[in-house]
Amino acid sequence: MSLCLSLAALGMAHGQSRTSVVNYEAFGAKGDGVTDDMPAIRKAHEHANLHGLPVRTKPGATYHVGTKALTAIIATDTDWGTSKFIIDDSKGVEDLNRSIFEVRSLSKPVPLKIDRLKRGQTRLNIHPPTDVLVYVENDKKRLFIRKGGNQNSGSTQKEVFVLKKNGTIIGAIDWDYDQITKLTAEPIEPNVLTVKGGHFISIANQPKPDEKSRYWSRNISIKRSKTLIEGVTHRVTGEKDFGHPYRGFLAADKCAYVMYRDCTVDAKKVYSKIGNAGKPVPMGTYGYHASYVVDFRMMNCRMGNDINDRSRWGVVATNFMKNMTVENSALSRVDVHQGVSGEYIIRNSTLGHAGVNAIGRGNLIVENVTFQGGSMINFREDYGSTWDGDVLIRNVTWIVPSGNRPVVFRMSNDGTHDFGYACSMPRNVKIDGLTIDDSKNRGKIKNLVIFPNATGRSKGKSPFPYRLTEKLEVSGLKLPEGASMKISDSPDIEKAVQVTIQD
Repeated sequence: MSLCLSLAALGMAHGQSRTSVVNYEAFGAKGDGVTDDMPAIRKAHEHANLHGLPVRTKPGATYHVGTKALTAIIATDTDWGTSKFIIDDSKGVEDLNRSIFEVRSLSKPVPLKIDRLKRGQTRLNIHPPTDVLVYVENDKKRLFIRKGGNQNSGSTQKEVFVLKKNGTIIGAIDWDYDQITKLTAEPIEPNVLTVKGGHFISIANQPKPDEKSRYWSRNISIKRSKTLIEGVTHRVTGEKDFGHPYRGFLAADKCAYVMYRDCTVDAKKVYSKIGNAGKPVPMGTYGYHASYVVDFRMMNCRMGNDINDRSRWGVVATNFMKNMTVENSALSRVDVHQGVSGEYIIRNSTLGHAGVNAIGRGNLIVENVTFQGGSMINFREDYGSTWDGDVLIRNVTWIVPSGNRPVVFRMSNDGTHDFGYACSMPRNVKIDGLTIDDSKNRGKIKNLVIFPNATGRSKGKSPFPYRLTEKLEVSGLKLPEGASMKISDSPDIEKAVQVTIQD
């Protein structure tokens, strides 16, 4: 399904005017930046949820979020305006897995039974009373069996999709399910809930260097379909030489039709640990996060730090996605770890040192984008460097950093590891307008490589073969003076790809 969803299509216009609003002060909040206001904040949202009232904070107030294991449930429109929130993690908290706010539907799950599903399926002979977000799992199968420093035994086969009242599936089924061991169906509300404004300041956790690494939440969790997060800012202070990673300050999970718009979120420092392979690995810690989301959009979002600061990790990470679009944004990295299907679109944006990271299937579209890092598109080696589908690169400028040899796609799969699925290079690649800016290399770039030697040193028949690209079309390529284009570092790939080049 094309992810060309407008605010009007999602119903993101504001609803009818309300005659009353809820504020935190009415429930005991001081807003002085010192008093723990979290108990009052939670009570205010409980009241608002019960009576269907919006929440609006006091302009200029500074609310202190304490260390207690408390989460405020947001089920009505919320406007934090110019208010500030101080989240002090420096001295430890009662429950590091707790979110501070959780955006949630109050509707009850819908009973639903599905026995089997087929890959590519787009309809079911089931008609729920309302559109629902369905999560399915088969715990008898393992996929995404990771390779490398963070190697693991994989994840259970699972995904989400929207089932409409007429039986249509939005987010076609990714895998064959001969059995389903777990299923949930959450109603999709008819209206869009908006959470906007607010300046959040996190004082980072400060553990001892010998503490075991653990992921922290302390964030805004979005678990309601049809949610708009607008104009939220998050800054991070107090980071030391060692710290625990965070899952993501804005974190959408198991929902559909979610948008982050006009948000600015800091990336966090990179810390390392000893990985499962017994070697040091960086710990991923993110600002923007999403998992199990159908139709996810980021519009005009920013990273609060320098997008080329390699001491900062992130800033966007996702897993198990269907249809994802990033537009008009400036970010260090956009990443899909355990897959995206449908359409993965990056448009009218600037990407920093880590570029686009991907595995999955469908259409990957990169349009009107400026790259500033050492790579453009990285098909993640730890998950098989697989993209089962097509890639379109249109009107892109790559400002190549000093000392970098420009390779458009980074991928590697020698066919010796079982990732739980068949792996492939993109089937068809079209480049329609690509400019290589050599200004930082002072004319040292001699060639542009499209594909690396993706199969490495593998010889003979591999147990898990890596399918090669079939077709490459190139037009509108602008290279530095004296530079040329090279199809691949691999003779096998050069032989396999049917190439069409136009001026």
